[in-house]
Parts: sequence; structure tokens; C-alpha cells
Amino acid sequence: MDTVLIFTGSEAPQLEIHEELPRPDLVVAADSGYDYAVQLGFRVDVLVGDMDSITATEIPDHVIIERHPTDKNASDLDLAMDLVAREAPERVVIVGGSGGRLDHELSTAGLLCADRWRRIDELDWVSTRGWAYVVRRRRIIHGDVGTTLSLIPLGGDVIDVHTSGLKWDLSGDILVYGSTRGLSNVMRAPVADILIGEGCLLAVVAG
Repeated sequence: MDTVLIFTGSEAPQLEIHEELPRPDLVVAADSGYDYAVQLGFRVDVLVGDMDSITATEIPDHVIIERHPTDKNASDLDLAMDLVAREAPERVVIVGGSGGRLDHELSTAGLLCADRWRRIDELDWVSTRGWAYVVRRRRIIHGDVGTTLSLIPLGGDVIDVHTSGLKWDLSGDILVYGSTRGLSNVMRAPVADILIGEGCLLAVVAG
């Protein structure tokens, strides 16, 4: 399987996001992410969660539903990611998840760099706030010259960081977890190349 979209809730759908998303082989919705996906015109294949926030009253027969109890130890998005990882996709794009509770948004950012998803070659998160790329080894990012691109270490220090195409390029540097050194860099070329030796960071294109 090549590409999976996971829709999660907590924000109003933006039609322009639809135009930026890759064509999926599988569409998964985490609870109220189902409402989001349908409003954007996507056909949901799998619905995961405790169903405490979804507003749709009728779910088509083709949708596979994986229902979980309300009292659980993981978020609906976490459960959806776990399900998707079993399919060994090459790319996963999480859609939504900002504009709601701050704790949910922060936990999503932390979730992206969990070692459980290390086998996913490309893991992204797109919302009304912007687009975030998970970088574990190397990512190539396309964008307009002058676009703000922040490199944010998560879960620990990121070692041996090399970049090209940025206003302030790095060459074997360390981005320390908890520092703001990588914040608000700028693309000086249409392509930014990011290579790291160890760790996990989010390359965030501001919306």
C-alpha cells in the first residue's frame, strides 16, 4: 500500500486542503474525522474510535468500523495510526487536528515522532495551521522561496543535521530538544533538503 490519509477532527474543513492532498489508497477516519473527510468529498474506508464526537448518524455499509470503549488508554488518532501501521504503507498523511483543544494538538505533535512509526517512509500532518513533515533520515520539501520552514526536534536531541536550500543552512549541527534554534528558518530555493543522523524532527511549513 502506498498512501493512506487519516482524518481527525477538531477543526472546520478547508476546501483548499483537498487540493493539496495526495490521492489515497486508503482513507481512515478517527472518530469525528469522519465528518471532516465526508465534507471534503472523500470516501472513508475505515472508521476508528469511541464515536463520542462524530455527528454523522448514518454510516455507509462499505465502511469498516473499529469501535473502542470511551475509557481507553489511547486517543482515537493513536488507534487509527496503529491500525494503519499494520498495513505497512509508504506514506501517511494526517489531516486535521488543530483548532480544538491544545492538549490534543500537542499530543498529536508528540505522537508523530513515536518509534512505532519508524517503518513509514513519509509521515506528514496537514491542518489549517500548516504542513508538518516528520524527518527521521531524509526529507525533500518543496515550497515557495521565502516560505517559513521551522525545524523542531521532538523527543530528544537531533544529531548531525544537514540542510540545503535554507537561508540558514546547517552542516552537521545538533538541534537540542527544547531549544528554538531551528525556528523560523526560510526557504531560499524551491526545494529544501534535510538530512539527519539521529533523532526525529518536524519540518513545519507555516500556514
